[in-house]
Amino acid sequence: MEHTWMMKYFAEFIGTAILVLLGNGAVANAMLKGTAGNNPDDKSNGGWLLIAWGFGFGVMIPAFMFGSISGNHLNPAVTLAQAFVGAFPWTQVAPYLIAQMLGAMVGQLLVVVLYYPYIKQTDDANTIFGSFSTSDYANSKLNGFITEFIDTAVLLFCALGLYRGMFYHQSIDIANIGVGFLITALVMSGGGPAGPALNPARDLGPRLIYTFLPLPHKGSSHWEYGWIPVIAPILGGICGATLYKVIFGL
Repeated sequence: MEHTWMMKYFAEFIGTAILVLLGNGAVANAMLKGTAGNNPDDKSNGGWLLIAWGFGFGVMIPAFMFGSISGNHLNPAVTLAQAFVGAFPWTQVAPYLIAQMLGAMVGQLLVVVLYYPYIKQTDDANTIFGSFSTSDYANSKLNGFITEFIDTAVLLFCALGLYRGMFYHQSIDIANIGVGFLITALVMSGGGPAGPALNPARDLGPRLIYTFLPLPHKGSSHWEYGWIPVIAPILGGICGATLYKVIFGL
């Protein structure tokens, strides 16, 4: 069944909102003071693994819901990379990017609604900001750029392989599960230096929300770093998709 472009835009909007809600919701649960996921008396706290699984499920669940409708991009780097290699029409890039950005902002607003009492309890401004966007944890913008570039290149290269394999020897459900595990693995293995974002909308949308909301204990929005999780994933995604096309075709 072929869906209208308007339905595809709504799928990208809702899917990206779910991604940010589940992903940054997991970050908030793991980092903010007083949450069930950050209880100092409970040694079973999820920590970084909780965050990784949150983002993995945040991609996997919308993939099951919307993969057959919009392609489940949820990410400007994915949309631009696919357009660059000829797998997505350039005329639809701007509407997809707008839908993804708006979805990311709505998803972050939902995280704030859920965790506002714990934001108020948390004294450290950087901890609060971490439940919104990435920043320069490694004190090296170059390292952050390299991390985002490589991680997103791997994301596009592997995701294209998973979905291409769907047409030959596996179902779309297996590909969706694979992409969810791929995101989980990338956050686990490549998230140490700066997050990672892997997704300009997932970082920029919440950063805008943080900038304009009157939050308690509010600190810097780290705009000096904010260009990196936008530009580096886009360039990395294009590189990964191009490499896959050159080696295996599309």
